[in-house]
Amino acid sequence: MKILVGGSVAIDNVKTPVADETNLLGGSASYASLAAAKLSSPVHLVGIIGNDFPPEHLEMLSDQGVDLSGLERSDQASFTWTGEYHENMNERTTHNVAINVLEHWQVSVPAGLADSPFVVLANMAPVNQLQMLDQCIAEEKFVVADTMDLWITVANDELHEVLKRIDLLVINESEAREFSGTNNLVLAGERLLKKGPRYVVVKLGEFGAKLFGPDGDFFRCGAWPLRDLADPTGAGDTFLGGLIGTLAAERAVSPSFEQLKKAVVNGSILASFTCENFSTKSLESADKTEFSDRLDRFERISAW
Repeated sequence: MKILVGGSVAIDNVKTPVADETNLLGGSASYASLAAAKLSSPVHLVGIIGNDFPPEHLEMLSDQGVDLSGLERSDQASFTWTGEYHENMNERTTHNVAINVLEHWQVSVPAGLADSPFVVLANMAPVNQLQMLDQCIAEEKFVVADTMDLWITVANDELHEVLKRIDLLVINESEAREFSGTNNLVLAGERLLKKGPRYVVVKLGEFGAKLFGPDGDFFRCGAWPLRDLADPTGAGDTFLGGLIGTLAAERAVSPSFEQLKKAVVNGSILASFTCENFSTKSLESADKTEFSDRLDRFERISAW
C-alpha cells in the first residue's frame, strides 16, 4: 500500500561536541521516507530541492527504495539548516536557516500518487500541508502530521485547519505544552485531541513517547537506551516514518489502538539508529535483522 511523504528535503550542517560535518542530508521528508522504506513499500517522496543539492543523497534514497518522482528540482539554492548541539544534546542552537526553494513552494502531488492510502505531512508550513491534503483523493486513508513551535506561533489558524483533517498528530513535549496551554502532558494530549485528530503522539526524546486515543486510550513507550549519541537531528522524523511504515506493512488504514502501539514502538526503535551517527548514515545501514534484534531486546527490558 502506497505511502506518500511530503515535507522538506534539506542540506544540513551540524556541529556537536565531538564533530562538525557539512553538506549532510537533512529535511523532515528525507528522514521520514527513508524510515518508512525500512518497514514497507512503496514509499513516495514529495518535496523540492535546489541546484546545489548533492546527487549522492538522492542516489542513496533511491537505492533504499524511496521513489523520487514527486521531488521537484529548482534553479534556486536548496533549503539549508546550520545548527550546533551542546553537551546536553537536548539543547541546540540554530545558527542559520536558508529557506531558499521553500519560500514560494506550492506542493504538487503527481496524479499517480494522489490515491495513496497512507499520507505523511512531515514538518513543513501548515499551508503546504493543506495544499498536499487537498490533492490526496483516497476515500479511505490514514493521515499523520508533524509540526513545530514556529508554526504554532506564526501559522496558528492554518495549523488548526490541518488538525481538523488528520488522523494522528505527532508533536514534541515542549510544543505540546505551548499549543495546549498546560505543562501537564496528560492534559496536553487530551486537549490536543479536542482540536481534531483522532490520535496524538507526544514525543519525549530520550524518554520515549506518549500515545493518546479516544475514550481515554493511553500508551507510554520508552526509548532505546543509547550509549553513544552522535547526532539527534531527524530522530523525530524517523519516528514518524517508522510509525507509518508499520501501519502500511499491516495494511492498517483504520488501525486499532493495539496496532498504533506497535507502530509507536517501531518508530522509537528506528529513531535510535538515527541518533547513533550523523544524518541518515546509521539508519541507512540498519537492516531487518538489526532492527528485529533491537526490538526483541527492547521488549525484554520493557516488560515485567
